[in-house]
Amino acid sequence: MQPSQISLEAIQARADVCPCGHPHRPLPIRGSVVETGALNRIPSFVREQGWRRVHLVADRRTFAAAGRQLARLLEEAGIVCTHGLVDEDEQGDVIADERSVVQVLIDLPADAEAMLAVGAGTLHDIVRFAASRTQRPFVAVPTAASVDGFASAGAPLIVRGVKRTIQVTPPVAVFADLAVLEKAPRELTAAGFADMLAKYTALADWRFSHIAAGEPYCPLVAELTREALALSLEQAGSLRRGETEGIRGLMEGLLLSGYAMLIADHSRSASGSEHHLSHYWEMELLRTGGKQLLHGAKVGVATALMAGLLRQLAALSEAERDAALARVPVPVAQRLAAHWADAVALAAALPEPAALRELLAQAGAPATPDELGLPREWVARALREAPQLRDRYTGLRFANEAGLVERLAGDWAHASRTR
Repeated sequence: MQPSQISLEAIQARADVCPCGHPHRPLPIRGSVVETGALNRIPSFVREQGWRRVHLVADRRTFAAAGRQLARLLEEAGIVCTHGLVDEDEQGDVIADERSVVQVLIDLPADAEAMLAVGAGTLHDIVRFAASRTQRPFVAVPTAASVDGFASAGAPLIVRGVKRTIQVTPPVAVFADLAVLEKAPRELTAAGFADMLAKYTALADWRFSHIAAGEPYCPLVAELTREALALSLEQAGSLRRGETEGIRGLMEGLLLSGYAMLIADHSRSASGSEHHLSHYWEMELLRTGGKQLLHGAKVGVATALMAGLLRQLAALSEAERDAALARVPVPVAQRLAAHWADAVALAAALPEPAALRELLAQAGAPATPDELGLPREWVARALREAPQLRDRYTGLRFANEAGLVERLAGDWAHASRTR
């Protein structure tokens, strides 16, 4: 078994000497363990923190996958461990919304000194918010390598039907047991791989926002995110075969992406237009009473769409470019006119959408909106409306301001149906 490729000390050392000039947050993570048997390390960590009473939060499936075993390990170590299970909604989904947050807060004993999140991404979002609002530390215990948000300081929640990301506190430690992750449903692991592929377009969007709108950009955080993507891609074949090293590479990539976000104190390196499309579709499913789709599954499909969008923007003729710049806000037009070659270069460096869809298919993830079961009108509406979900300048926002979305929608729709 290979040793972990993540060193929190090395990451912090690189951040300490970063010359970008933007503030970097010290990593608050006290432990990052990705190994077979990681659950067995948690009781000693809890004792080291001086906690005598902890509250474990899971759902029905994740309690069976790891929660029950962890609770027993803690009790055997003399630690009082209560637990609560987050209920599923009418569609059988666990949703990070007001109902789930309130349920966790009601179940939380007043004397619990810390919380343990045992589950996938949604469960962690719920616990992250509850722990922060009650000023308790929490430990992340992923049961699937499904998202890059386990170490995040952001809690994406549905509030009155609208997706909001609320800045809270990250976990104090992450314990990812490979024996648990290997048994996770394959579609969850495929979703994690798709979430990592999204770094291609997220990084391009972030750099585009720096060029077009002057938003802060840190080359170190971008480089850490590229390293996280490489960790996942290096083990893609092993991951497809369900081998331990493939799961390890993906999990370490997901965590490293999260640590990069912590250093930057924002999620620009990992979340761009592709995530905005995903959030829009999630809200539409809630609005219409549909069954939720995995976050990574939606993001992966959106990544291929956005790669196509950005590459098409880079292919505009000089006349088309000038017409587009005439429609956008003057400061954006001036910056892009001066640095158009840089914008074209970053877009041209993106993988072809067909290549991304092939990687998704090989991982067992949906590759097109049709495979997700999304109505095509939802895709068209999301392309127009999703940029308003976050106050961020992106390639998709530029395309809307420039009046290009309607013209390109047919190309995207065609691309979404072919590989």
